[in-house]
Amino acid sequence: MNVRTLSGKSPQLGQAVFVDPSAVVIGDVALGDDCSVWPLTVIRGDMHRIRIGARTSVQDGSVLHITHAGPFNPDGYPLLVGDDVTIGHKVLLHGCTIGSRVLVGMGSIVMDGAVVEDEVIIGAGSLVPAQRTLESGYLYMGSPARQVRPLTDKERSFFTYTAANYVRLKDEHLAELAQG
Repeated sequence: MNVRTLSGKSPQLGQAVFVDPSAVVIGDVALGDDCSVWPLTVIRGDMHRIRIGARTSVQDGSVLHITHAGPFNPDGYPLLVGDDVTIGHKVLLHGCTIGSRVLVGMGSIVMDGAVVEDEVIIGAGSLVPAQRTLESGYLYMGSPARQVRPLTDKERSFFTYTAANYVRLKDEHLAELAQG
């Protein structure tokens, strides 16, 4: 019952997706191929949609939610996450857009309507305020998050490395679960 339907909308899981038995995925959620959702994570698409791209890893204790449509925000905000994204432990993503090849550091918060472009690192413990855009190719840190410096080539290569590493790890977990 950790992946469940709400209001007639069922989570859609791509090929070879791992959702830890202690994680919860609810409602209008789509997880791309080779995604991993680690222990004690909540992904709640109960009042808007959540779309997560291929090879994205959502680490332990993270909370992913949306912004509902209402009098203060007529359209609400879905939560959209690209491919090859590593979402660190205890991250809160709320009604925002995260591009592809992004690292969201542990304990970070990204708020409603914020846009994180492709190839960005958000340092651990950072706060990305509502409606803020983080430009591609930079490291951001702080509360509120500020542009610190351009990413190095080594940092840019880390995005696909870490995504592939978590694909290997989730495959190991899936194999263990299949053995009972």
